[in-house]
Amino acid sequence: MLSNMASSLILHKRLTTTVAKAKALRKYVEPMLTKSKEDTTHSRRMVFAALQDKESIKELFGNISSKIATRPGGYTRILKLSNTRLGDNAEMCVIELVDFNETLLEAKSAAAEKATTTRRSRSRKKSSGAATGDAATSAVEVTGESVAPAATVETSAPADNATETVEGGESRDEAKADEAGA
Repeated sequence: MLSNMASSLILHKRLTTTVAKAKALRKYVEPMLTKSKEDTTHSRRMVFAALQDKESIKELFGNISSKIATRPGGYTRILKLSNTRLGDNAEMCVIELVDFNETLLEAKSAAAEKATTTRRSRSRKKSSGAATGDAATSAVEVTGESVAPAATVETSAPADNATETVEGGESRDEAKADEAGA
């Protein structure tokens, strides 16, 4: 049974089974995945002795071994499902190969991308010949990040004007024009 389940896991990358079978399958298949990292005749024969399926051996030593080459262990993941099996109320789960879950890989890459692109850079390095107006473009050139354009700063405060009450739904400009004309 474990040999058939391991072949199915290798070919389909995901199985739905009971928790007990998944835990037993994990102990059975992970040493085979470790052996597939080195593509020697001996390791192929050892894995074939356990699986007895040529197609799963091709898949294991072809696609799977190239994806798990840098992983030190933990090639499978068990995800427990909330519903139980109808007949005997057994706890169900999904066992899958870690490097082949596309939705989690996309989420992980998006999170890594989000972590690298920050809103503000803490250390903005300006080039020595940059003028005040070119501060944003020089920060882009130095750090390689996209930075918001620098805000314009007024050197003098605006003149103090008395607040005027506007009546009859007129705008301030209309009210000033009426006062000037009167």
